[in-house]
Amino acid sequence: MTSQQEIQLGKKGLTNEFLENLKKRFESSKINNIKISVLKNARESREDVKKYGSEMVDYLGPKFTFRVLGFCIFVKKWRKERG
Repeated sequence: MTSQQEIQLGKKGLTNEFLENLKKRFESSKINNIKISVLKNARESREDVKKYGSEMVDYLGPKFTFRVLGFCIFVKKWRKERG
């Protein structure tokens, strides 16, 4: 069974601290999924949410994928690199 954590992306947007925190959460525990809620003051449209998701996955590496549902980003860590 995989566990999931939830975090929020606020008005500062994607900062280096946020990305480092995200990376540490995946490394430090057996977490495979993280749900990121994008708050209203961090976005103007759904395109902003998709852009945030792709930037996160680019930062984390090839073992990660993301999916956008509404204004939430679900980041998943896989065992092997995804193509």
